[in-house]
Amino acid sequence: MININAHLQDVFGVAIRTAYPDLENAPLAVTPSQQGKFGDYQCNSAMAITQLLKAKDIKVSPREIAENIVKNVPGNDLIEKMEIAGPGFINVHLRKDFISKQLTKLLVNGVQPPVIGEKKRVIVDFSSPNIAKEMHVGHLRSTIIGDSVCRLFEFVGHDVLRLNHLGDWGTQFGMLIAHLQDKFPDYITVSPPIGDLQSFYKESKKRFDEDEEFKKRAYQCVVLLQSKSPDIIKAWNLICDVSRQEFQKIYDCLDISIIARGESFYQDRMVGVVRELEEKGFVEIDEGRKIVFVPGFSVPLTIQKSDGGFTYDTSDLAAIKQRLKEEKADIIIYVVDNGQGIHLQTIFAAGHMIGWYDPKVTRVEHAGFGVVLGEDKKKFKTRSGDTVRLMDLLEEGLKRSMDKLKDKERDKVLTPEELKAAQTSVAFGCIKYADLSHNRMNDYIFSFDKMLDDRGNTAAYLLYAFTRIRSIARLAEISDEALRAASQNTEITLEHEKEWKLGKCILRFPEILQKILDDLLLHTLCDYLYELATTFTEFYDNCYCVEKDRQTGQIVKVNMARMLLCDATAAIMAKGFDILGIKPVQRM
Repeated sequence: MININAHLQDVFGVAIRTAYPDLENAPLAVTPSQQGKFGDYQCNSAMAITQLLKAKDIKVSPREIAENIVKNVPGNDLIEKMEIAGPGFINVHLRKDFISKQLTKLLVNGVQPPVIGEKKRVIVDFSSPNIAKEMHVGHLRSTIIGDSVCRLFEFVGHDVLRLNHLGDWGTQFGMLIAHLQDKFPDYITVSPPIGDLQSFYKESKKRFDEDEEFKKRAYQCVVLLQSKSPDIIKAWNLICDVSRQEFQKIYDCLDISIIARGESFYQDRMVGVVRELEEKGFVEIDEGRKIVFVPGFSVPLTIQKSDGGFTYDTSDLAAIKQRLKEEKADIIIYVVDNGQGIHLQTIFAAGHMIGWYDPKVTRVEHAGFGVVLGEDKKKFKTRSGDTVRLMDLLEEGLKRSMDKLKDKERDKVLTPEELKAAQTSVAFGCIKYADLSHNRMNDYIFSFDKMLDDRGNTAAYLLYAFTRIRSIARLAEISDEALRAASQNTEITLEHEKEWKLGKCILRFPEILQKILDDLLLHTLCDYLYELATTFTEFYDNCYCVEKDRQTGQIVKVNMARMLLCDATAAIMAKGFDILGIKPVQRM
């Protein structure tokens, strides 16, 4: 698909360079118009160019500059006319035949990604729960945002590695293994039935805090784990496996694929990282600890403790080096909460300082996010003050979604299979959408009532709108084959203003995706899908697609060009849902 905004920027870029060849990096600003009377797009570069020329003691009004730019616009296939408004805004009116051809292309070829240049190796680090602890609501945001970022980069054609940086190493494993040895002494031959890893963790923590003997044994187990003693590694693997199976249940519910690669993966690489930092002269000794100061950050990284043990700093450095050097990543995105911001910026700056990558060539970025709040605007907790278990939350979502469908008496019109599909689509779709539709940088309030509301910018509304659009052709008895044939030979005329508005809105999809590839803010896609659904409703209310006889209900006339607009809207919505990780249903 063609990115119309980028195409216009190319056209105006040429015009500005021709009009002002001596201006280096002349500002280029093209945006969709907010109101139809100002055309379809606006080029607002004239005002900024005035300021640049003023700095060179050249006095020209923005309006004159705008006129000069318009005069130098090269021949192109998309601009119908240009008007200069106010102090120097250039209002751009697009050609109807251009939009019509692009819509036909979309219908014939399906929703294709915009052109993004060369294919890149992208690593996304997301979800990352801790072994032996349950996934809680805090992991929800990283999991949902990370999956959606991956889906977007995959759709546009990049090679994406989805990594789950599990907390699967460290001193807490000493107490877990020591407790396992006591509770299931024959664990080496008989797989221990650890049903509830959460209580297992609590039991071992209680012993660790109260029993000095046990504490000593726990520390010995850590030493044995680090030296990779076979029996201890077996115990460690058993504990990790139980946890991973529990995590997998949640990933299956949310339809998320991810590769587990925990901190343990980087253990052997840490020695090399410390050695490299020492050889390059970055290490200072502070009370027996090895520390590294990174320019621009007041708190140093601790890369080795005085007892010889490694830290999170060491494993994060080893991880970024492995991703840059062994995986040959062009882009690395860490989807981790805002609280880790300074730590990650320090790690990134250290990687640059050591010479592992050049930020001008390789993009290493922290996609941070705020916390999940309860409806009381405090950290989201259960009534007893505990952290909310993710599995409980998903089950509650399923229950509420079914209640909502039954309230609307959908159980009377859908088959049991259709009802079940609608239930999971609405439950998990609403949980994902409520998260993704908020700017990830802000905290957000978790409310089932709001997310299941079928009015306003919610998944419930959009999923319903989507099934309604899909049903238009079905109720008009038009098959997919007939629609496909029509897309080849029916011109989409866009005569009515609401047809024109919808056609342009559909074709903004590639520029929305390009923006998110740059800033990783997925709420832009949610806002766009909501705008598309409401623009479609305006079109459908004003433009007959199917005319029926009022007495008999028989179909009298089908406007095929408008049916194709319905089809194009649904195709874009379906792809948008796919990027957000939401599964729509045909009937709801």
